[in-house]
Amino acid sequence: MIGRLTDRRLWVAVVAAMAVSPVLAQPQVADLRAREVLGSPAFLANHPDMRYRQLGHQAQVEGRMSEARSHFQAAARYADKLSQAALAEMWWTGQGGALDRGIGYAWMDLAAERGTPFLLAQRERYWAALDPAERQRAVSEGRTLYAEFGDPAAQPRLERELRSGLRTVTGSRTGAVTAKMDMFVRDKRGARVVDPDTFYQDAYWQPTRYWQWKAEELAQAGRRNGTVDVGAPKTVPGPAD
Repeated sequence: MIGRLTDRRLWVAVVAAMAVSPVLAQPQVADLRAREVLGSPAFLANHPDMRYRQLGHQAQVEGRMSEARSHFQAAARYADKLSQAALAEMWWTGQGGALDRGIGYAWMDLAAERGTPFLLAQRERYWAALDPAERQRAVSEGRTLYAEFGDPAAQPRLERELRSGLRTVTGSRTGAVTAKMDMFVRDKRGARVVDPDTFYQDAYWQPTRYWQWKAEELAQAGRRNGTVDVGAPKTVPGPAD
């Protein structure tokens, strides 16, 4: 696909918004409960994709760009597409380390692996800007990245974390459920209660439902940051070829 973002600033806004974890469409009260759950240490301890993305975003906001790269790469190992896109932008622009547009494209190709329109558009904008040598490097480096960070390797890695976390979270150091099913968590704000029905909903723990939820997250990221103009289909070589 050949595509372009209608405004470069839209893509900058996508990267800046990457630590925002949307919740499933719910009434406002449930939304507030979900936000409490998603920010709790008990939840993030067992969702490394979200935990490392948030750490990466915070490091980026505070100007610790090299650290941000490391955190985004950790999240990328757990199939987090927004972190892979953030890494692509950092390699493309040289934030936090070397500037390498070939590797930047390879990361963006991974980010667009599921066919997300706004990520496909950004990937093709990158490709159009590469010179022949950079394109050759993008394909070569992309094969190596895909082996470790592509969905066939990264999704099972996260699914193991979800299954393990669901077995161990109750009674852990970060969270506990009482006989009355009040769930207490501790963080820098101290001890507080989160809704256990929200915490344990299938969308947050069952792999099939979880990937559906993450697909909605990507869709919301695209809607939140403007429209994407995608042109006629065109086949180009990519790391997964």
